[in-house]
Amino acid sequence: MSLTIVMYHYVRDLERSRYPAIKGRTTADFSRQLDHIAQTYRVVRAEEVVAAAKGGPALPDNAAWLTFDDGYLDHYTTVFPLLHERGWQGSFFPPVKTVVDRQLLDVNKIHFILAAEPDTQAIIAEIRVFLDQHGDGVPFESYWRELAQPSRFDPAAVIFIKRLLQHRLPEALRNQLTQALFHRFVSTDPAMFAAEVYMSVDQLKAMIRCGMYVGSHGAHHYWFDRLTAGQQAAEIDVSLAFLAELGAPTQDWVMCYPYGAYNDETLPLLRARGCAVALTTEVAVARIGVHSPLALPRLDTNDLPPSRLSA
Repeated sequence: MSLTIVMYHYVRDLERSRYPAIKGRTTADFSRQLDHIAQTYRVVRAEEVVAAAKGGPALPDNAAWLTFDDGYLDHYTTVFPLLHERGWQGSFFPPVKTVVDRQLLDVNKIHFILAAEPDTQAIIAEIRVFLDQHGDGVPFESYWRELAQPSRFDPAAVIFIKRLLQHRLPEALRNQLTQALFHRFVSTDPAMFAAEVYMSVDQLKAMIRCGMYVGSHGAHHYWFDRLTAGQQAAEIDVSLAFLAELGAPTQDWVMCYPYGAYNDETLPLLRARGCAVALTTEVAVARIGVHSPLALPRLDTNDLPPSRLSA
């Protein structure tokens, strides 16, 4: 039983936004992609996927599931109306930190640093100076050799910046460096900036009332495979309390791993808390009954037409 799970992040009118270089879907491209999906697939609801994963009714042969990570305001202002107009359900996965605490995720600080400064060498130069003055003793060149490897959508220099700031440096050091770069290239007021980036509790509740699905994306958007079992449990429990407050499902619920990361300790924690389905960033069409229901792969929006190679 095949299921095409499509992963989205930013969806916005990029040309008219303050940061047109942010990597995401334009509103026009998103609408065109929805037209393609309507012609090619039958969009299914999260509840249908959960039922199929538990041995219930099979999904249609051409099933597609639309998933939206990180709780961006785009999802309320742009995505939600377009899906609701078609009678489709989207599944949305906001971290608690962004909605409740109104704090900007480091991963989003990195996105906007890269969008605000197109010259990656200028960013790398700032990183080199910072590491020379405040680093942990590891030479810059060692980090570069380790991390500067291109990905499907990003060149080596961009991946170096992302991986260094996402997880390679010790947490306190990378937080300090990310904050310094954000102040240098984007804004000196991350809290105000966060209010422009993420959905609110009331907006999520309105989406749920209109039939959208909201699931877990953890509390702080951490890489789960880099946390202890106790830390992972705390992340999951905080996110479940948040879902309960929203009125979202907390039995047979859906987990979307931040960065697609998990490990062997994650799965029993999810099962013990009633999680039925979990989403990764592995690139493939999911096969219900073949893939583990707690490790379903997804396609990036750019894997479907029209491909922008930048979401």
